[in-house]
Amino acid sequence: MKFKKRLKRTAMILSFLLLFMFVNNSNLFTKERSERPTLLSHVGMSQTYPMEGVTGDTCTAERIYEPEHPYIGNTIPSMEAAFHEGADVVELDIHPTKDGEFAVFHDWSLECRTNGKGVTRDQTMTELKKLDVGYGYTADNGKTYPFRGKGIGLMPTLHEVLTYFPDKQFLINIKSDDPDEGVKLADYLSTFPKERVSQLSAYGGNQPIAALKRELPNLRVMSMESMKSCLIPYVTVGWTGYTPSACKNTQVHIPEKIAPLLWGFPAKFLNRMDNANTRVVLVAGNGKWSEGFDDAQDIERLPANYNGMIWTNRVDVIAPIIKEKFSIQ
Repeated sequence: MKFKKRLKRTAMILSFLLLFMFVNNSNLFTKERSERPTLLSHVGMSQTYPMEGVTGDTCTAERIYEPEHPYIGNTIPSMEAAFHEGADVVELDIHPTKDGEFAVFHDWSLECRTNGKGVTRDQTMTELKKLDVGYGYTADNGKTYPFRGKGIGLMPTLHEVLTYFPDKQFLINIKSDDPDEGVKLADYLSTFPKERVSQLSAYGGNQPIAALKRELPNLRVMSMESMKSCLIPYVTVGWTGYTPSACKNTQVHIPEKIAPLLWGFPAKFLNRMDNANTRVVLVAGNGKWSEGFDDAQDIERLPANYNGMIWTNRVDVIAPIIKEKFSIQ
């Protein structure tokens, strides 16, 4: 008899707990988020390529699709085009140079995309400005090089980008795991007004991002370590409505395949992150190798009520689709 009472009491507690978890995390009881998603354009308008078989050693410039526009990623013209097409934020990559600058360039070494050799950090900015950043692009296995000769002098400094676009938002990618680069970037950004720095965020290796955050605690940053320190506790206790302190004043890049595991995703999760002053970026697939929402079929996979940020490699394709979809709603 006592066993049955205990079993009944346990069942009631579990039923109440499950009901609480459902109500507390269901989007049925959340105010609809009707604003359009915001768009993060990866390296501006760039030449895209098939993701199949890409590894850390792949020269992606040697496998681009047939060009549909004239822009080379990580250049000022490509960023200007991305903002014109509807990007809210542009992502760019940086490397330190021998003369104390930060060069905006994707690769660790120069051989893939340019007519130069070696690594960016062993060059001065004067030397890097002489290179053709369109030199290595080909869509037909080297038969033709449609951008060769068109990228000379187009590798910008971070300072040039931030002054050319004085009121635009950027996501800065630190390409190394050297903590000293986080300190150098903090010193570099400290020469800009606080209002300008507030329009920026950064991501990269665990060590430079941790160093950058120590120097600039108000800057939104993300690394694999910072994201895990937020999302693992959230998956554990987020059903209660509690937002871990590691999820506050930061940025999280959520792979599309992981997102459904997050309590309250999308609308309630986004509301919690908004309240924590944290930016959410949804990336396509498992988030590997800069997968983005790049065509109409990708946009169809977006869950209802999602209006956080979307990572895209083709803002020119996606922005009109998003605009039409939300004007109809």
